[in-house]
Amino acid sequence: MKERDYAYLPAQVDQQETSKVLRNTYGLLALTLAFSGIVAFVSQQMNLPYPGIIVMLVGFYGLFFATMKLRNSGWGLVTTFALTGLLGYTLGPILNRYLSMSNGAEVITSAFAMTALVFFGLSAYVLTTRKDMSFLSGFIVAGFFVLLGATLVGLFANISGLQLAISAGFVLFSSACILFQTSAIIHGGERNYIMATISLYVSIYNLFVSLLQIFGIMSNDD
Repeated sequence: MKERDYAYLPAQVDQQETSKVLRNTYGLLALTLAFSGIVAFVSQQMNLPYPGIIVMLVGFYGLFFATMKLRNSGWGLVTTFALTGLLGYTLGPILNRYLSMSNGAEVITSAFAMTALVFFGLSAYVLTTRKDMSFLSGFIVAGFFVLLGATLVGLFANISGLQLAISAGFVLFSSACILFQTSAIIHGGERNYIMATISLYVSIYNLFVSLLQIFGIMSNDD
């Protein structure tokens, strides 16, 4: 009987660790979303300008790699809030651009509602079925390079419908990332809640911005 009890210990410990990572991840994710939402509101109300592409890239990747390096210390939390705050700041000018449209508030509300629906739906699906989504890793890698190439083309060429296609691609890419990251947590592939939070936050951010662009383009076509 004792041998049988000991046999269950590794599984029990692993389940406890998974539950702990899940709790910490969703707790930190809620805090970072609230924090970036406040920053976005302040940025929008103060009508602050969108940072240049160089500032944005240096700030984002600098804070991202700093978070990776500090992920096992308290300073990792500081860089996490700095990174999500930076992305929240960029939302202010984006929201103001859409609010200048006649139906901008409706576009923003629709994008926000759809983002919440997609995130909670995909998360609930993985948490309920506990399916292993590791097979999506190849799609995510390929999707990253395809979207990167399409984005670079869009910077130098004015191709009709390309922006809509890129936004749709980012919606699929972000959805795959949410499935993959959630699955990685419950199957032991991710044991650091700070990195899990960053991954989910960036996916939600990209999903929201992409849906804004899609609804905005469709609204202009009308």
